[in-house]
Amino acid sequence: MNGRSNSGCPGIEAMGKVIPLNGSVQITLMATSTVYCRAGHFLTKSRLLSLRLHRTMSSLLIEDPKYSWLKDLGLSAQNNGVFYGKWGGSGEIATSYCPTNKKPIATVVQGSPADYEKAIAATKEAWEVWAEVPAPQRGEIVRQMGEALREKKTILGKLESLEMGKILAEGEGEVQEYIDIADYAVGLSRMFSGNVFPSERPGHMLIEQWNPLGIVGIITAFNFPVAVYGWNSSISLICGNCCLWKGAPTTPLVSVAITKILEAVLKANNLPGAICSLVQGGADIGTLMAKDERINLLSFTGSTPVGHKVSMMVQERFGKFLLELGGNNALIVNDDADIDMLVRAAVFACAGTAGQRCTTTRRLILHEKVHDEVVERLKKAYAQIKIGDPLE
Repeated sequence: MNGRSNSGCPGIEAMGKVIPLNGSVQITLMATSTVYCRAGHFLTKSRLLSLRLHRTMSSLLIEDPKYSWLKDLGLSAQNNGVFYGKWGGSGEIATSYCPTNKKPIATVVQGSPADYEKAIAATKEAWEVWAEVPAPQRGEIVRQMGEALREKKTILGKLESLEMGKILAEGEGEVQEYIDIADYAVGLSRMFSGNVFPSERPGHMLIEQWNPLGIVGIITAFNFPVAVYGWNSSISLICGNCCLWKGAPTTPLVSVAITKILEAVLKANNLPGAICSLVQGGADIGTLMAKDERINLLSFTGSTPVGHKVSMMVQERFGKFLLELGGNNALIVNDDADIDMLVRAAVFACAGTAGQRCTTTRRLILHEKVHDEVVERLKKAYAQIKIGDPLE
């Protein structure tokens, strides 16, 4: 098909004719094949996109030797954002950026509605297996998950700091929260209680027993991408439920890294990977989860306006939901307050977690007698806060 026109310009032959191409003219053949021509060379659209992607990949932080530790978490330049026993994804490619320097870290292929359908079906199938595992044995699996997280605590904390923006101590601290709740869940797995009631029938007793609910959908926010999933999943798992997780679109690498750790534990115990499924995506995936009757309980963490919408969608199907939403916290300071204690508390409450907690203090209500002193001391305290790379 390739050829040159009589004028010597690069061209393409179609149906026995040579079509001249000047400069970088784009032509479409049969409405499906796009060909680009530049300086006498032909590039298919897929090849052009490949070259663009290659240039993008070379600028990713994960390819910088300084951040080579990211690969120790199983991450690569392009990652699949869907897992239900196997990895995949056919949705849009999302780039994760470091909020500190605005540089791209790596990319994640998000899930499409078709991917979601595969994931929910696999999770439902996995639940049939998981629900039959005795609770103490489920607790043992969660214990192993906690141990696996301990081994990766430092490096996971670094990833969270890099992708979310909180300081390293808080990043590691959040991973520790997941570990702590896993330990707590292990104990609970041997403590499920029920009631015993007398029966009207001679020689009979009535026993009340708790049974697994089914699939727990978990939608987490960017500010606590590790701990919130840990709180929800650890307790859900020991109760015999399976989890379908949609992490925040801005922290997809954390979601992928955590899921890879859990995948390894499940695989080592010959259990279905879809017990802990993942579908990264945007509002479209969240909407599917909220409206899906196969999601027996939906746990949503995020803003109050979005949480309200989610609750309405779940209520329309008479479903169950848990909401952890935003706050508008205040500190009320009287004229006899300990100002030293106040300044320390206020700075941490306002600036901790890069100011992105749902419990972050937004308002200071000061008595007029201490107003000026508090404001001046807060200014001095804020001036001491180091702004920059949270890993340093």
